[in-house]
Amino acid sequence: MNPTMMRRQAGVALLEVMIALILLGIGLLGAIGLQARSYSALADAGQRAEATIQADKLVAMIDNDVANIASYALAANATPAAALAPWLAETRALIPGAAAVVTVAQQGTRWRVDIAISWRRKQGSDTNSHRVTAYVI
Repeated sequence: MNPTMMRRQAGVALLEVMIALILLGIGLLGAIGLQARSYSALADAGQRAEATIQADKLVAMIDNDVANIASYALAANATPAAALAPWLAETRALIPGAAAVVTVAQQGTRWRVDIAISWRRKQGSDTNSHRVTAYVI
């Protein structure tokens, strides 16, 4: 091989390694970002599942106490009635910062119960909400 040709080739392997490291770094940063977004989505799904369970639990409570159904109504930022206070305390323990609004309205022979549970996963983020409508006879 010609010595001039070898001088032109010197450092090519180092350049290839540097380019490979840069590409690997970009790929790893992308994977880390994807993992962070995945963790955030998992946390949101967990809180939404808790909200679903709590709403279902409230519907069951109301269904078992239809005679006092009006006492389950709760306006935004209002103090809950005695029947609703334990449920709201449990909901706030499971979903930090949760707020609930419960609307009870009679429609003929049945009652319509609208439950809205809202929360923020972290400060400054959008408000998440979960709404359930149930009919109690």
